[in-house]
Amino acid sequence: MSVILVVGGAGYIGSHTCLALAERGYLPVVYDNFTSGHPEFVKWGPAEQGDIRDRARLAEVLRNYQPKAVLHFAGLIEVGQSFREPEHFYDVNVSGTLSLLQALSEANIKNFVFSSTCATYGDPEYLPLDEKHNQKPVNPYGRTKYIVEQALSDLSSCGRMRSVVLRYFNAAGADSESRVGERHMPETHAIPLAIETALGRREFFSVFGDDYDTRDGTCVRDYVHVNDLADAHVRAVEYLLNGGDTIAVNLGTGNGTTVKELISAIEKISGRSMNIKHAKRRPGDPPSLVASNRLAYEVLGWEPKLDIDDIIRSAWKWHSSFNGHLR
Repeated sequence: MSVILVVGGAGYIGSHTCLALAERGYLPVVYDNFTSGHPEFVKWGPAEQGDIRDRARLAEVLRNYQPKAVLHFAGLIEVGQSFREPEHFYDVNVSGTLSLLQALSEANIKNFVFSSTCATYGDPEYLPLDEKHNQKPVNPYGRTKYIVEQALSDLSSCGRMRSVVLRYFNAAGADSESRVGERHMPETHAIPLAIETALGRREFFSVFGDDYDTRDGTCVRDYVHVNDLADAHVRAVEYLLNGGDTIAVNLGTGNGTTVKELISAIEKISGRSMNIKHAKRRPGDPPSLVASNRLAYEVLGWEPKLDIDDIIRSAWKWHSSFNGHLR
């Protein structure tokens, strides 16, 4: 059984990817410092506690398990926090990743899958966004991811490592059996916030701006089910293990959902209404973000199988069953 090291595997997307890896016959080994990941989410392989900035601990784990490939999910993700604490984001997302890459290089591990983001593109110049779009990130979070992408490109050019960079759009949803799901502290993502409001656990759901140049005035986002994202990561691993070259691809559905449409869908599926509060636009929020996923299909054979209703149904089941906490 091939070992795959999943750095940050106790988090949201990482844990779903561990499930997908196990179902495909791999042994996922989780490396996580558990500052935002959850020990309860480690269900399909061993867990090793450690920080990506701890080179000695990384070397020990790599020596003990000798993984065939590494998937890197660990990092800070909240855009607003990146404006408040940019130095922290550079320390974890850039310095930490460089520490990990150095450890992998010393262990002669050459297959690497990186969790990146559509935030590296910045404000859209055209839609849908494809991989040829200029990368001009407009927030520290996006810039930290972009810097790592450049480092991976250089490592590839030098023949040191081959990588697949996966630029997510809006990850959402949960495992259909609610074995793992979305659990951030604090929560900042739209779908769980809206569901928590519909469940009566939050007083209201905020809509930031209703005067955008979109079909109903609210922002459009491309929500992609976390199970589809997990599938893409397994495909990326297999692509590298089969000798694939370094590449960056978008992961999105190609379909956009407005905030108003999202609210309506949640109310319809849940059978509950929610209290809505309208607020001013947030700085840096583009009116619309929608992916072109053609390259992911051409290179990885990947296409999303689940739509926005599937996302909401699985998320509703997760949040309503567990009340935001695991058993």
